[in-house]
Amino acid sequence: MPETMTRMPQMGHSEHTEHREGAVARTIEQQTAKLPSDLFLWAAGASIAGSLFLQATGDKHGSLFVGQWAPTLLILGLYNKLVKVAGSDGEKASV
Repeated sequence: MPETMTRMPQMGHSEHTEHREGAVARTIEQQTAKLPSDLFLWAAGASIAGSLFLQATGDKHGSLFVGQWAPTLLILGLYNKLVKVAGSDGEKASV
């Protein structure tokens, strides 16, 4: 059977292009690495609890607004953990 699809060239290993973080990103990563990871988990939990409270008191728009903070806070927590584990530019961070 003839191959009807063409292969896309592999990027990355053969290109040998190096991408480095800028000074601003590196500074932000150094500062956020100082924050404990569970801070973001507690903040997301507080967002959920606040949303439930606002929903129970009848403030539906406020409830939705506060409740939508939780995923953002959890993603920031993941970013914080990645910076601690992998460091800037994939180098091991000294924590």
